[in-house]
Amino acid sequence: MSTISGYHAHVYFDADSRDKAQQLCEAAGRALPVTVGRTHDKAVGPHPRGSCQLAFAAEHFGQVMPWLILHRGRLTVFAHAETGDALKDHTDHVIWLGPSEASPPSPRSIPSPRSVQAPVPANAFSALATQTLQPLST
Repeated sequence: MSTISGYHAHVYFDADSRDKAQQLCEAAGRALPVTVGRTHDKAVGPHPRGSCQLAFAAEHFGQVMPWLILHRGRLTVFAHAETGDALKDHTDHVIWLGPSEASPPSPRSIPSPRSVQAPVPANAFSALATQTLQPLST
């Protein structure tokens, strides 16, 4: 059983789409209950190219994801759950808006939880912002 404490949405870009990605992230920050993270101009960790991160509580999934669907244009968005298992969060607990990237992240490219400083304080998500998932029976 995993608990989702929040989500990250990474808006991917290249040199030609950087400004559009930055504008999308800034607009999301104004319109939605998200924290806009740093913009990385090159591949960082498991992300294969430049990206801007949006972090949000689980309770806002139904508001944030539809907004991204409608406003992303031709940008690719890689969204994933935050469960505390960085490898699964970046490989199994994912959603792609637009074309997915060719290969999943390498386990070696995902930092250990001890080496990552979250852009959102741990206490920013209340108990109401968590969701417990039950395994599917097969």
